[in-house]
Amino acid sequence: MRIPNAPGRVTRIPVWLMSCLTVLLIAGCQLLPMQTMQSANYSERVKFLILHYTAINYERSVRALVDEGGLSSHYLVPESDDPTYPHDELQVLQLVDEHQRAWHAGRSYWQGRENLNDQSIGIEIVNVPTCQRLRTDVEGSQSALQGQREFCFYPDYDPKQVDLLVTLIKGILERNPDIGPTQIIGHSDIAPGRKPDPGPRFPWYQLYKKGIGAWYEEQTVGKYWQDFAQRLPETEVFQAALTAYGYKVAETGLMDADTLNALSAFQMHFLPWRSESDYDARVAAVLFALLDRYFPKKAATLMERYHSSTPTIPKLVSIQHGQVDQWFPETEEQRSSREWVNDKLPFKAYQGKGTLIIDNETATSADIYVNGEKLNITQPFDAYQQYRYSLSRRTRDGVNTLEVKNVLPEGSRIKVRIPYPQLVYESDNQARFSRVDALIEQEIEQGFPGAVLLVLKDGKIIKNTAYGARRLYADGGELLTKPIPMLASTPFDLASNTKMFATNLALMKLVSEGKLDVNAPVSQYLKEYRHGGREIRTVKDLLTHTAGYGPQVRFHTPQNSYGEMFFSHDQATTKQLISQRVPFKHARGKRHVYSDTDYMLLGMLVERITGMPLDTYVETQIYHRLGLKETLFNPLLKGRMASRYAATEIHGTTRDGRVEHDNIREYVLQGEVHDEKAFYSLQGVAGHAGLFSTSEELAVLAQLLLNRGGYGEIQLFDAAVLDAFTKPEETDATYGLGWRRASEGQRRWHFGAWASPQAYGHTGWTGTVTVIDPEHDMAVILLTNARHTPIVEDEDGRLEFAGKQFETGKYGSIITLVYEAILNEK
Repeated sequence: MRIPNAPGRVTRIPVWLMSCLTVLLIAGCQLLPMQTMQSANYSERVKFLILHYTAINYERSVRALVDEGGLSSHYLVPESDDPTYPHDELQVLQLVDEHQRAWHAGRSYWQGRENLNDQSIGIEIVNVPTCQRLRTDVEGSQSALQGQREFCFYPDYDPKQVDLLVTLIKGILERNPDIGPTQIIGHSDIAPGRKPDPGPRFPWYQLYKKGIGAWYEEQTVGKYWQDFAQRLPETEVFQAALTAYGYKVAETGLMDADTLNALSAFQMHFLPWRSESDYDARVAAVLFALLDRYFPKKAATLMERYHSSTPTIPKLVSIQHGQVDQWFPETEEQRSSREWVNDKLPFKAYQGKGTLIIDNETATSADIYVNGEKLNITQPFDAYQQYRYSLSRRTRDGVNTLEVKNVLPEGSRIKVRIPYPQLVYESDNQARFSRVDALIEQEIEQGFPGAVLLVLKDGKIIKNTAYGARRLYADGGELLTKPIPMLASTPFDLASNTKMFATNLALMKLVSEGKLDVNAPVSQYLKEYRHGGREIRTVKDLLTHTAGYGPQVRFHTPQNSYGEMFFSHDQATTKQLISQRVPFKHARGKRHVYSDTDYMLLGMLVERITGMPLDTYVETQIYHRLGLKETLFNPLLKGRMASRYAATEIHGTTRDGRVEHDNIREYVLQGEVHDEKAFYSLQGVAGHAGLFSTSEELAVLAQLLLNRGGYGEIQLFDAAVLDAFTKPEETDATYGLGWRRASEGQRRWHFGAWASPQAYGHTGWTGTVTVIDPEHDMAVILLTNARHTPIVEDEDGRLEFAGKQFETGKYGSIITLVYEAILNEK
C-alpha cells in the first residue's frame, strides 16, 4: 500500500503496521504483555560515520539521492554559491532517519566489518571536483590505483559548509556513542582504489581540532621516524599496520595493488599535501603514531615484529676522506709477507698540486716519502693534532707514490690523508680552439640557437665558452627582437644524461656501500616486480638495456602504443604500471634495445633502497656534498627563475602544433623538463630524465669520474665499481653498465674520431653530450639547445628540428675538433 505524501511522491507503509491495521479492522489489536530488563551484552547498531563528496551540484545531488534509484545517504550538506541551491541560508537536508539503512557505502570494509551500509551513517557533502576519465576502464579495475582511471582537480571546501558539517557531526556523535575517532572515515578509506571521496582537500585536520575524528601527535611521529629513517618496516609489517588501523590489506610481502591503493587512501586522509604515494619513513611513522595513540597494544606488537625482523644487512663500509685515508704503520692483518710492499700507496695528482694531511695519535715522528723524496716535516709531532703540508714541490701528473716509515715511538701510529684532485681554471691559449669556435659561431650565424662548450684536461678547465642565445623565440613562435644571450653559467635540461649523472652515480654509490648487487633480480629490491617473466630480470639487464623492454611507453597520452590503460598523469600510478604492467617486447638478453623504461625502473630501485625520492637522494648525498648548487631536478619548484635556463622546444611539446593531448604545454620551455613522461607522468623526477645542470658543475662530476670515485676529501664510490660499470659488454662493446662507450670507433658520431677505446659518456635528446676519456685524462661537455628551433623537412622528407641539421647539434664534429686541439698541440 502507498499513501500520497507530496506531489509526485508516495510513502510506503511498513508491513507490520499493515498487519496491525488489518487486525484492527477485524477485532482490534491485542497488547502484548511485556516487561523490560536491559541486558549488559549489547552495543549500538551504528559504528561508523562515513563522509562523501557528491561530485555534482545540489540540485543534481537531491535528484540522485532522493528521486532516482540506487543511492541514498542520511544527510546532505549544501555549499555556498551553488546556483542550484534554493535557500538563502545553508541548512542540512536529512534524507534517511539515522535508525534506518541508507545506501551510500557500497562494497566496503573497515576494521574487520564489511558492507558498512548496515552499520554506518553517511553524509554527502556538495563538492564538485573537475575530473577527466578514461573513455574505457582499465582492465582489472581492482588492481588499478584510484588515480589511474580519472584525473581530478579538487576545490577547497566551503568554510560555512564546514561549520555546518561540524555541528551536524557533533550531534550524530552524541546520539551514536559507539562511533570512535578512528570510525570517522572517508569513502576512500573504506573502498580504496574504487572511490576517492571526500578528496585530498577535505579538512580532516580542521575537524580534528574541533574534536572530530583521529589525528596523530607530531612528537610521536618524530619518535617513530627516527627508527624508520634508518630502516623501513618490512612490507609485511607495514601491511599489518594498515590492517590494524582499519584497511583491508593482505600480508603478501609485496607492494601489490591493494597495498598501494590503501597507501594512497591513507595518504589522502593524513598526508594530503604530498603529491606522491610512495612508501617511505614519513608515511610509516604517521601510521604507527596513529596506532600508538588509538591502538597502543597493536602498535607495541607490530614494533616487536619490526625489531625482531631480520633486514638485509649491507656490508659495513668505512667512510673514506680522500683517495688516501689510512693508518700507518699497517696492522698485522693488512701487512704482506713480502717485505717491500708494505706501507706504500699510489695516488693521483697533477704537477705542482696536492695536499698531505696527518692526523696524529701518539707518534712523535715519522718519515714520509712522496715520489721517493722525503718530506721536510717539522717534528716532533704533538699528540692528537692535525698537520697539513703542501705537495706542490713533489707531485707530478698522473700516478704518484707515498711511503711511510719509522713511525715512533714503537706502537704509535699516524693517519695520512691525501684528497682527490679538484678542478682549477687555467688561462689557456684559446687560439688552439679556433677551429671549433669558428664552426660553432658560423652555425650560430646560420640559425643554430646556442651552446656551451667545456673542456677539462689534467685537472684544469681549459675552456668554458658560451655561444649564441639561450632563448631565440617568444611564446607563439615569433623571433625575439633581442635574443637572450647564452652564458657559460646557463643551466640546461640534460635529458638522458640524467641516466648517468643522477641514476648511475646513485647506483655506483649504492654498490660501493654494499646495498646493491647488480647481478641480483630486480624483484629483490622492488618486491612488486613479479610475474610475466619479471622474476628472472636482473639489475644488470636494466643497466645494459637487455631486459627486453621497448624504447618507451608514452604514459603521458592516451594515444600510446598500449592504449588508454597505460595513460597516467599520476606518479604512483605510473610507477605501478612500470613495475607491474609494461610488457616485454623482446626476450631477455637477446639484444640491446635502448629503453627509458629500464632507467625509470632503476630510478625507482634507488628510491626503494634509500627510502628517499630520487631527487632528494642525489641532491643531498651526491651533489650537495660536492658543493654543487645548480645540479637538481624540478628547479622551478626549488626557487630558480625560468629565464636563467636554456630554452628547449618553441611550442611546448606540440612539435609545432602536430601533437595534442590533455594539458599539453604550448609555451617555450625553460627550466621544465622537456621529456613528457618525466614531466606529466612522474612529476619531473625520473631515472631517465629530469636533471638540470651547468657545464661547470658537470665538469666536477666528470673529474669525480676521472679521479675514479672521489673529489677533494669526498669519496662516493670505489674505483673497482667504476671499472665494473665502464668495462665493455661482451655482446656489444659500446655498452657498459648504463654508460655508452667509444670502443673502437663504433660511436664516432658521439665520441668523435679520436677518443680512446676507454672513453665513455652519454647523450641527451635536448642537445647535450658528455665524453670522459681516462686515457687522455680529459672530458668534453657540450650543452646545446638544438631543439629550440622550428621543425623542418630533412633531405629525405622526414620532419626534424632544424637545430639537429647542424654539426653542432650532431656532436661528433665538435668533439673531434676539441680532441685535435689538444692532441695536436706542439
